[in-house]
Amino acid sequence: KERHMDFAGKTAVITGGATGIGFALARQLGRAGARIILFEPRENILQEAVSTLTGQGVDAKYFVGDVTSANQVEALADFAWAENGRADIIINNAGIGSSRASVLDADPDEIARVYDVNFFGVWNGIRTFGKRFRADGKPSAIYATASENALFNALPLGGAAYVSGKHAVFGLMEVLRREAHQNIELGVIIPGWVATPLTRGMGMDVDEFAGIIFKQMQAGEYYLVSHAYNMVRFDERYDELKAAFAEYAPRYDGNDEYDVQKFFARAQAAKKT
Repeated sequence: KERHMDFAGKTAVITGGATGIGFALARQLGRAGARIILFEPRENILQEAVSTLTGQGVDAKYFVGDVTSANQVEALADFAWAENGRADIIINNAGIGSSRASVLDADPDEIARVYDVNFFGVWNGIRTFGKRFRADGKPSAIYATASENALFNALPLGGAAYVSGKHAVFGLMEVLRREAHQNIELGVIIPGWVATPLTRGMGMDVDEFAGIIFKQMQAGEYYLVSHAYNMVRFDERYDELKAAFAEYAPRYDGNDEYDVQKFFARAQAAKKT
């Protein structure tokens, strides 16, 4: 499969890019010749990250802000356009964890905070940069970091806000994909267990993970995957669903009568005749 985007000379904005997966992807993109802009609230962490990147010969800058603020994400985009002419790539990577409280006992304030960062923060980045990409029509890319927890519940207990929020990110990207903006490459990053501050340094080496993901970015893939055993957990969910349909809603001739996509396709076809 041919590379969809040559990253050399392109500007990649990475939210939550000063540590963990975001910073590892910044290194990968930087080595490929991309110009990097990192975004997160802690300036001292950003300064350290940019210093490391520039020491490795990468064109790197930072902008301080919070993904939960639409105005601050808009200011980030203004910064990218002012400093580098435009952004070509946005990686909506910023995320936080949640407690292991049960669904019934989770703190509403914590739930709101997790969703503000992990879901609405991603949407802020998609909307702000996506509108600019759509308007100028130039080759662009939007990525969002979901999780294996977008495909199934990987946690042994709790984490309701985190798991459900990552499912929401996955769904949001699926809707965006259906809109099919021709000049915008899309990708949903699906990490398994990766050694980052969020996981207290446990899991797959973060640079190994970023290398696996970056190859798929170069290939223009949509689902960017990494951990092979995820298929086992994914199949557990999928097989249970298939068994339920087989038992209670088996296929039959003409069973597409209530398929929403086909209904609207038929309606559109009827309008043209």
